[in-house]
Amino acid sequence: MSFTLFPLLFLSSFINSVLSDPRATQAALICTNNTASMAERGPFITNFLATMDAVTPLIARQKYAAVVNGSGNTTVYSFGECMRDLSQQDCNLCFAQCKTQILRCLPFQRATRGGRLFYDGCYLRYDYYNFFNESVGGQDTTVCGANDFSGNRTVFGASVTELVRNLSAEAPRNGGFLVGSVVQGNISVYGLAQCWELVAGAGCEKCLADSVKEVGACAPKDEGRLLNAGCYLRYSTKKFYDNSTSDPGQGNSGNRPLAIILAATSAGFALLLTIAAVIFFSRKRVLRKRREKKQLGALLDTVNKSKLNFSYEVLEKATNFFHDSNKLGQGGSGSVYKGVLPDGRAVAIKRLFFNTRQWVDHFFNEVNLISGIRHKNLVELLGCSIAGPESLLVYEFVPNQSLHDNLFGAQKNVRQLSWESRYKVILGTAEGLAYLHEESNLRIIHRDIKLSNILLDEHLTAKIADFGLARLFPEDKTHISTGIAGTLGYMAPEYIVRGKLSEKADVYSFGVLVIEVVCGRRNNSFAQNSYSILQMVWNHYGTGRLSDAVDPGLHGDFQVEEASRLLRIGLLCVQASAELRPSMSAVVNMMNDNQEIPQPTQPPFLNSNSIEIGRGIPSRESYSQHESNTQSSGNNMTESWVEPR
Repeated sequence: MSFTLFPLLFLSSFINSVLSDPRATQAALICTNNTASMAERGPFITNFLATMDAVTPLIARQKYAAVVNGSGNTTVYSFGECMRDLSQQDCNLCFAQCKTQILRCLPFQRATRGGRLFYDGCYLRYDYYNFFNESVGGQDTTVCGANDFSGNRTVFGASVTELVRNLSAEAPRNGGFLVGSVVQGNISVYGLAQCWELVAGAGCEKCLADSVKEVGACAPKDEGRLLNAGCYLRYSTKKFYDNSTSDPGQGNSGNRPLAIILAATSAGFALLLTIAAVIFFSRKRVLRKRREKKQLGALLDTVNKSKLNFSYEVLEKATNFFHDSNKLGQGGSGSVYKGVLPDGRAVAIKRLFFNTRQWVDHFFNEVNLISGIRHKNLVELLGCSIAGPESLLVYEFVPNQSLHDNLFGAQKNVRQLSWESRYKVILGTAEGLAYLHEESNLRIIHRDIKLSNILLDEHLTAKIADFGLARLFPEDKTHISTGIAGTLGYMAPEYIVRGKLSEKADVYSFGVLVIEVVCGRRNNSFAQNSYSILQMVWNHYGTGRLSDAVDPGLHGDFQVEEASRLLRIGLLCVQASAELRPSMSAVVNMMNDNQEIPQPTQPPFLNSNSIEIGRGIPSRESYSQHESNTQSSGNNMTESWVEPR
């Protein structure tokens, strides 16, 4: 058996005079699952096209290129390289075709933020992070040929293993490139190994280290390829490298016109795609503006002319282009980021999900209903942006996260809320709701009172947040009929069953919140086979031992009388009959010991017969047992949105 290696220095004497096959045959196209958001899609594709323009002249000059364009989440890193045995002309031809095909990873509808295209003559990759020195990656793959070797498979397999082992060991010591062959009898195997220009030394060795096992496993297939982030290795029964198609002395003049035609065609195709992308996104921007104008109507002009209006670019920079490190959380309507304005103010910026049907209502509610309201227990809306590629809302920054985070999230491990803090938070929430229901110029129902929508400031003062589901309540109405929206576990029975909405729906949600905060447990009344926290507190009330329900995490460090009073108020608020629930101003008076607390009646949803298993929604029959004096409104609900717990 003979084995021959050909260093690049030996081949270089032929490259200038030989026009070899450009090997523009696709080995693999690998697109990542990471896609750009709607707002990032246009800028990302623009930056991608800019990197492609910059890569091309570098390839033509040095056969490899690394280019970065853009900033933040729309940054694009691109790298390309030709196999070193190709002539410059064939390298240009291979790369021109490669550029047109990599666009298959970047459809305008998805904008995948990463893709690799392996040709047998060149390689091209783009991504949203700096991968230039990456030697191995999660998407590395081995591609085996389609045909089995027809001769002695044992000898063939041994030849493949020897070839791949030698190429992998010697290529890193030979500048990252090597070709060679193994010949035994009438069996010949040819191979090529190349590490990318920016992956050298130990990185190159690491990239090729598994090639013996991975590529060797392709035998008895007649060829195989290792396609890693930092290198390429191929074996074949055919001599594919430096494969001259005619006598070197003739200069291959007959092939030059074809190469020029193919290169020109590929370049023209790439130009057409670039023009199409520009037209597509320009038209999309115009259509979006029209749609916003139609949906938001007069509100658009009002916002643009008011002090509420923020520049999208200012908010984008304030969040470091919505970097993940500034992300505070995410809900059903959008993501919230911390930002720092040019004047040094810390703010919370919500990016509304444009592709949900609730986003217009959410934006309208926050801006039109809440912007003029000021109260110490309500999160203040500072402004908004509607002129950029997405709708943004700007709030005061509340540093101590939500009540849910402090009681049940990671924040719990840092600080245990004391009894005094819990009492203060509950009272502040009650005062905020009383203001919304009875004291502000507008009568507003929040519709989504829950632990995660109560934020805590630096002094642990409660701030009611997220008014996206809020409804303006007419002064001359006792209730309104609407499609249900909110969070299961906090929704009042008359609202779930009949779509009957009044301020007493907020009172019910507040009652659940009170019991959760005092007991240190979440309400699981809608979970199958669970024991409702409302049931537990009601049982303790029946035995006269309400203080036994208090959070054991407080280790007895609480006021028994205050705890019992709060739990009785909570039970009053979650009564099945909306008419029996107190107003929020009455709740505030009860908490301040300025009003006597009546005897509560049994809450709903306390036995399995009243719950439709799998849905957690009471039947009309079971609900009517709790609220016999309330008549059905006959409302036909055409829209509902319920957030699961």
